[in-house]
Formats: sequence, structure tokens, C-alpha cells
Amino acid sequence: MIKGLTRAGLGQVGPVERFATLASQFGFGAIDAGGKELEDWIAAAGLDGVNSVLQQAKVQIGSIGLPVEWRQSEEKFREGLPRLAKDAQTAAQLGVTRCCTYVLPSTDENAAHFMAIATRRLRTCADILGAYGIRFGLEFVGPHHLRTRWAHPFIWDINSTLDFIEAIGKSNVGLLFDAYHWYTNEATFEDILKLRAEQIVHVHINDAPNVPIAKVLDNNRLYPGEGAIDLVAFLKGLQAIGYTGVVSQEILTPQPPTAPAEELLARSQRAFASVFAAAGLE
Repeated sequence: MIKGLTRAGLGQVGPVERFATLASQFGFGAIDAGGKELEDWIAAAGLDGVNSVLQQAKVQIGSIGLPVEWRQSEEKFREGLPRLAKDAQTAAQLGVTRCCTYVLPSTDENAAHFMAIATRRLRTCADILGAYGIRFGLEFVGPHHLRTRWAHPFIWDINSTLDFIEAIGKSNVGLLFDAYHWYTNEATFEDILKLRAEQIVHVHINDAPNVPIAKVLDNNRLYPGEGAIDLVAFLKGLQAIGYTGVVSQEILTPQPPTAPAEELLARSQRAFASVFAAAGLE
């Protein structure tokens, strides 16, 4: 598995080129980035220049985010599709093979109607991404407070998300599997073993405070190994099914951290070293 980073929880890491360089300095092999920032970097440095930086740093782009607003109006959704096509084209130039979005566990829309619309819209996104050889990861969101945040329950667990993916019906769609949501569903090591590696597009890792699971908040995450999640079981489960892709840290917090990025990256480096070693992956 490849140790990776998102920007969440790392403070001011700056533009994507600096982010890649910092990641390399602290032993990470991947970063998640936005398609537009990659496009801007290529425009400034040239494709060869960007590839040279990434190759020298031994850092890959683990995933891009989905730029399309698929949860609101049809007009808003359609407005984002040209941007998605451009992001996919840019990502493909850099060898990026992953794009991800999240699925909230409740909605103010009629749930059945929303499911029909979401299925169609995400299928369209999958078609665009697939044309560029990019897989599409859907992240179920587990914290209990979000299951009732909006009027109607939707999707928040592994099996429901897999059924959703089957309904979308595109071979390039799979899971963005986040340790936080695995934990807030009270899922187990055995639940991971039921998955196939090819069903997982991307992975997020983080930790949760030691409070009752029903009280765990989505934006109150800790660094890996600093909380209550059994990340050793999480990583061993992924290893057991043969997952070899990126595992990206994502730490959502109530307020952005104010410590220097280098200090936070060093903390991340120690966190990964600890949980990976405990899982027998070092």
C-alpha cells in the first residue's frame, strides 16, 4: 500500500507543487489534488515539467475530486460536466486513475426520487471518467449525526453503497473506503474480508476520539493511531484482500490547524509509521 495525503489536517501546504515536494520529504508516495490545480500547474510548468517534479519526488497523484455538483439541480449538474471532462483529460495526462466523491447519509429530497436522479447522474460521470481510463470512487458517510441531519435517510454503509454501485452499472465505479466511516458503522475486520480489492478505488485513513460511536462527529478527526479506531485491523483487512493502492490521510477538524505544515507533516509521518508497523506493513 502507498502512503498518501489529502490536504485535510495539514494546514498551509501551499500550491500542489509544494505539496508534492513536502509529501516526498516526509516519506509519502501520493497526494490527492484537484483537477483544476493540476491543469494550472501544467499550464505554468509544462507537462514535462510537472512529470519531472513528480518523478523526482517519487510522488503520484492518488485521486482527484469530482468537480460536478450532482446533489442539487439538473442545471447545476450539467454546468459541471465540461469541467469534469477537462479534469479527467488533465488527470489522464499525469497517469491519474482515480476520481472520488462522497454520498451523504440523508437528504431533504424524496429519497426514492433522489436515488433515481443520483444513479443517472453518477453513471454519466462514470462514463466521462471511464473514457479517460479513470475509476470512480463513491464514499459512504457513516457518522450518526449526519444520518438525521436532513429529512430522509439515504445511504451510509458498505452493503447499501455496493448495491448503489451495482445500480449505476459501470465497471469503473467502486468504493472510496474511509476508516472513519467503517468505524462509525461498527463494521469489522470480517466485513473488509468480504470485499474484493478491485471493489476499492481509494482509501482514506484517520482516527476518532474515544467517545460513544453515536457521538462521533464527522469533522472531529484525529491523526492515525491517536484515537479509538482499530486501524491495525483496518490495514490488515485491506492487506488480506490484496489492496495495494493509495491510503490517504484525511483529517477533518472544526477549525483549520495553525501549526506549520512541516510540523503537521512530521506528525503524519510518525502516525503512519506507527500504525503501518503495528499492522506488519513496515
